[in-house]
Formats: sequence, structure tokens, C-alpha cells
Amino acid sequence: MKRSLRNWSVVGLAGATLALSGCAGSAVSAAGGDAEATTEDVAEIHIGALHPLTGSNAADGQQMAAAAQMAVDAVNEAGGIESLGGAELVLDSADTQGEAETGQSEATRLIEEGAVALLGTFQSGTSANVASVAERNQVPFVMDVSALDEILEQGYTYSFRLQPSASQMGTQGAESLLSLVEDSGAEVDQVAYLYEQGNYGAAAYETFLAEAEEAGLTVDPVIQYDPAAVNDMTTQITQVAASDADALVVTGYYRDSLLVAQAVDIVEPDLQAVYGVANGAYDQPDFVNDAPNGGDGYFDANYHWDVTNADSQALAEAFEAEHGEPIRSSAVLSYDAVMVIAEALERAGSTDTTAVRDAVTETGYAPLMVADGPVTFDETGQNTNAAVVVMQIQDGDIVQVFPQEFAETDYVFPAPPTE
Repeated sequence: MKRSLRNWSVVGLAGATLALSGCAGSAVSAAGGDAEATTEDVAEIHIGALHPLTGSNAADGQQMAAAAQMAVDAVNEAGGIESLGGAELVLDSADTQGEAETGQSEATRLIEEGAVALLGTFQSGTSANVASVAERNQVPFVMDVSALDEILEQGYTYSFRLQPSASQMGTQGAESLLSLVEDSGAEVDQVAYLYEQGNYGAAAYETFLAEAEEAGLTVDPVIQYDPAAVNDMTTQITQVAASDADALVVTGYYRDSLLVAQAVDIVEPDLQAVYGVANGAYDQPDFVNDAPNGGDGYFDANYHWDVTNADSQALAEAFEAEHGEPIRSSAVLSYDAVMVIAEALERAGSTDTTAVRDAVTETGYAPLMVADGPVTFDETGQNTNAAVVVMQIQDGDIVQVFPQEFAETDYVFPAPPTE
């Protein structure tokens, strides 16, 4: 029996308690089952969370698991899933170790142990394997962080992505740069593009290129690199300096993007800006500490939690109070993923995994991330309202600067990186 949508919103700071309204009803018991049950038969509902809790990405993975648990606690503190008689959520958190094969085996284990939905995984390769497991077992999988377009190009019907895809970020990153240039009155006729050679970097570059060329912006030189092998970027930045590029666009991970900033400081190319697209460094607090000149002026067009949203601010304050460090956007996406699943359970009034999957497709959840509207999944499972926001480092702070409706302060452009 379908149930009406409950409104979920963060109120207050401690525990990020949720305000709820809705009605109770009968349920279908057991993941994937079809036996009728009363609401009293559903005491707990297990959700599986898959993240890299150890390894090189553990800092993100641990935050994501912690934020997912905060979301579960908030739902339970507010009365649980009302349409299932107040059933409480239980988060089963698994360590992918940053390995696709481990993520696949852990996803299988979580489903076998009764998880009615999965979320994760931070890494696209791992999410691709988990999506396959989810499809085979007909269990909904909500991806918090995983940008690779190909994951949702397999015809899957049980996988969904909250964040923008790599190609979405490339397109929106180009649109934002073009708008910044036009709005500022600066003259930018040519940009250099430096990107990691994997699928993520290539997808962002290709869609950026298409948007830029349509607008008459020259993209040259184009330089790709192996992020695992590169230890110095001075050769690449020297090539940029020898070109006529007015700005440098960078799509990469943290370590290699920091190497770019260090090389820019050494070579001193004549640039009006360094502009990240889906960049893994230029919106990170650590970059401000690690980069020459604190990375002052650097831009990044990326997904980000909405610092202008009161509910997002409440979650960030609650997270820092509980865990002693600022919340990352990846963690906010995990929080949102749990809320999408909780809303689907409420709407479905059932733990039948196909019923939950159907309810996910109908979501109208208002995310704590920057977005163009409520979460809306297309037929492939992509959130069509996922959006990027342009951030800039100004005087040691990372601030949202564009578009205007999400801006904390005015942008500075041009922003030469060597002044």
C-alpha cells in the first residue's frame, strides 16, 4: 500500500533532528519478499553503507559513514518510519578498502544479511561493481559520490546517483566560466586544459570542450597525465606558459592538483585564473594549508554542500560538534542519500526492495547540497537537478561565489595565481 510523502528537514543542531509528518499503514516484510505483514512485524530496517574506511581515501570514507549514521539517528529520534509502525533504521557500514572487488563482495554480504537498500561508495570503480550487484539482487543503490557516466549507461533500474556526473560537471563548469568572464568584462579567448587521463577526467574535459567551442572559446593546449605516476608538473605548466592561454582549467585529484599549483608558483605563467572543474583539491581546506600562497584566487566548479542553506548549516555545525572537524561535501551527500532512502521507505510503506526502488524514482527530497531543485531521477537514475557551484579561495577561506543565488560573497576575476 503506497503512503503519502513525509517532509524531512533538519531542525536544530544537536543530532540534526528531523521534523516528520505522515501516516501509518500495512507493510510487506523481508527484503524482496511478498508475504503480507502487519507494521508490528517490522521493528528494524537495515541499510547498507559502503565506503573506504581504510586506505588513501579513508578521510572521506569515514566522514561519509559518520554522516550517514547521523541521518539514521535523526530519522530514529524523530520516530522512525511511520508508515511501517515507527520501524527504526539500522546502518550496516562496510569498508570497501578503496577496492572495487572488496566493495562488490561487501555489497553482496550486506544484501544477504538483509539490507533493503545500499548507499556509497565514493569511488566510481567500486560503485560500478556495486551497481551490478544491486541490479542482480534487485536492491536499490543510491550513489552519494561516484562521477563516472558509464555506471548509469548499463540500463540498470536499481541504481541512482545524487551528485552531478562527470559530464554534467564539465558542461556546467564551462557554462559557469563563460558567465564569469562575460559578467566581469575580462577578455578570455583561450584556455589551457590539464586533466587526469582516466574516464572521470576525460568525461569532464570532453563536455567542457563542447560547451566552450560552441561559445567560441579556444581550448589549447590540452594536456593529460597519469595521476598515479606524475610527481612534478613543471613541464606541463611550462607548456601552458608558452601558449597564448589566458586561463588554466584543471580536472584532477588532490595530489596532482596540488602539484599543478606548486608548478604554477615556480613557472609563473601569465594567467588570469586557475579554474578547477570537478577538482579534488581547489575547494578543500587542506589545499589552503598546502598550496603556495594558500591557493589564493583559485576557483573550483564542483558539487558542494549549500553553505547558504540554514538546514545545511545546522548539519555542518552538528557534525563538527560531534566529530571535531568540518564536514565535507562527500559526507553531506551520504546524509542526503540516507534521507532519500528513508523517504522512499516512508512512501512505499514496505520493505519490499522493488517497492522501495519504485518509491526512490518518485522522490521529491530537497537536498542539503547545492542543486537546481529537489532530487529528480531520470530514466537512467541520474539526478537531473544535481548542480555545481563555483567556489574561490579568498584570504584563506573557501567561499561560494557563483551563481548569485548561492553566492556568499562577490568573486574576484581576473585572479592571477602568481600575484
